[in-house]
Parts: sequence; C-alpha cells; structure tokens
Amino acid sequence: MSRENGGERDSLAPVIPLFGGATPQASPTDESPDDERWHPTWVSHRAPDDEPVRDDDVVAGEDLAEKALLKRLRVRSLSVSEARALLRERQVAAPSVERIVSGLEEYGYLDDAGLADQLVHSAVDRKGQGRNAIAQTLAKRGIPRDVADAALATLPDDDAERALEFARTKARSLGSLDRDTALRRLLGQLARRGYAGSVATAAARTALDEAGGTGVRFR
Repeated sequence: MSRENGGERDSLAPVIPLFGGATPQASPTDESPDDERWHPTWVSHRAPDDEPVRDDDVVAGEDLAEKALLKRLRVRSLSVSEARALLRERQVAAPSVERIVSGLEEYGYLDDAGLADQLVHSAVDRKGQGRNAIAQTLAKRGIPRDVADAALATLPDDDAERALEFARTKARSLGSLDRDTALRRLLGQLARRGYAGSVATAAARTALDEAGGTGVRFR
C-alpha cells in the first residue's frame, strides 16, 4: 500500500511470471473498442491471404451492368461478342465479364448459333438478301467464323432464283428509264443485297427482258 498527495490508495504489484514464463498478454476483449486490430467489422471483411477483397462499389457496379445486359437481351438478341462489349463499356473487369457471359450462355440467354440461324432466315425471308450480304451481317454482329459458316451452309444454293425474284419486283418501276440506266440501277440494288456480279447481271437482264415483254417500255 502506498500514499500519494496525502491520500491513501491501493496499488497492486506487477505480476511476475514464475519459472521464466511469458508475461500474460491481454485478450481481444481487453483491448479498447477503438483498436483496429480487434474491430469486428474489420475482422468480418478480411479475406484469406490468397483471396483479394472485392470492393462493394465494384460488386454493385457489376450487378447493375449484368441487369442492364439482361434488360437488353429481353428486347433484342445479342451475340457473345456484343454482350462482352456492353459489359466492357460499363467498366466491368475482364474476369467478371467472362463469368457473367458464361452464366448467360449456360442458361441460354446468349447463343451465337441460334442467333446466326435467326439472322440468316430473316435476311432471306424478309430482306431477300444474297449469301454475301448475309455473311457480312453475321460478321458485323460478331458471330465467330465457324458458327457463321455452319449457318450459311443451311441455305439452299438458290441465289440465282432469289436474285431474279427480287429483280422482277423492281423492274416494273424502272420503265420510264432507258435500258442501260435501268440495268445499272437494278444491278446496284442487287449488289447492295449481296448478290454476286454474275448472278446479279443475269437476274437484272432477265427481269428487264420480261418487263419489256409485258408492255413496259425502256427508252
């Protein structure tokens, strides 16, 4: 017992370890609540040494990007390449891009082969396009070459017939033009739809000949 400033105060002697033992250390509960080493929030968010901590803002941004991609897919089919580009535009990291894309492929939301078939039949049935134009469309949409070739292989070899059918629908509206001008204009229309030169030329001449035989005059 010691005295200080005239008052009496109990004082405990320090603990002396016996037989050379280590001095007892304070337990985590003895630390101050402000001590970062034992802060419960810090401990709960600490990842293993081999697993980096993912920032909450980054995770939230990736979730928003994935939702935006799903929303787009409900309106319009996308290729895998287009999906990747959309995610990159939203600053999604490369590993997360592949994770999201793989999941969407697994559940059928992304399907390059299915999209290629859809584009091929739409080009033929609705637009009257030839093989070259269809191939260009597939390439622009980011369809891999082998997938595009497989889809194009399902087309019948009837470019000549489809070119002639298209040329017939246009020839009648060219009756006020001279023959050469009508031919050039019709060839241009066929070329824009992806028909090869020889196919387009044969179709245009045949269509103009038929139109002339039905009373349409070319000056």
